Amino acid sequence: MSNGDNPWTYNELSVELSMSPSEVHASAKRALAAKFAIKVDSVIKVNIRNLTEFLSCCIQYVFIPERGSLSRGMPTAYAAFPMNKEFVMGNEPPPVWPDPEGAVRGESFSPLYKSVPKAAKKDPVLYELLTLVDALRGGKAREKDFAKKEIVKRLKLYG
Repeated sequence: MSNGDNPWTYNELSVELSMSPSEVHASAKRALAAKFAIKVDSVIKVNIRNLTEFLSCCIQYVFIPERGSLSRGMPTAYAAFPMNKEFVMGNEPPPVWPDPEGAVRGESFSPLYKSVPKAAKKDPVLYELLTLVDALRGGKAREKDFAKKEIVKRLKLYG
């Protein structure tokens, strides 16, 4: 989605996401099977309605974040843009994706996939989308509400 409506290949996407081409291909097959994507001619496109519904109500039950000890990493959820402009961090450590090159020390928060920090460093738009999804996965009520609205707004722009 951060790619917009631009054409892509499995190899290009695998490099951008730091995944193997076979992992990307399998992910695309699962997205099609789950109806989060549709195939129009030979092009795979996001099914905005279904993806919005899944993210809004279900992702928190399917991709439960594992929280752990203090770790160096990349901020996520309310601790990263765009949410960090709306929410004031308290005294508790911010959620971070563990990453040895990370600049922030916080509570480890498992990413959706192991290569997320690497992919997010390459693509700031993807980083923002993933942090919003993390707010849905593990945020408080106000954070989830903000993230839902922001994701819906961005998906409408995509569509």
